[in-house]
Amino acid sequence: MNNRKLGDAGEDLACRYLQKQGYEILERNKHYSRFCEIDIIAKQKDNIVFIEVKTRKTDSFGSPLEAITSSKYANIKKGIQFYLTENNVKQYRIDVVGITLKPEIKIEHLKNIQI
Repeated sequence: MNNRKLGDAGEDLACRYLQKQGYEILERNKHYSRFCEIDIIAKQKDNIVFIEVKTRKTDSFGSPLEAITSSKYANIKKGIQFYLTENNVKQYRIDVVGITLKPEIKIEHLKNIQI
């Protein structure tokens, strides 16, 4: 499985997980530049939630959540600022979903992150 297919599979799992948690998926893979892509934009109650998804086949080289660097977070925040301005959003937060596929599917969801 190449990286794109792995990422798509992880995002599909994350969307199903989030929907079961009561989130409404608004958009996926929203691009603002070649450096900024917001994986999932969802709504939970009155909040818009920007969700970064990291997927790994195994945790042999660390948790998927460890792959979110400060520069990646900074790029996500730039994209979020564009979205907030375009859509006049006031209440939002940033979540991260980490998915490990083997030996069994494991989903970790961190809410309201700040790096």
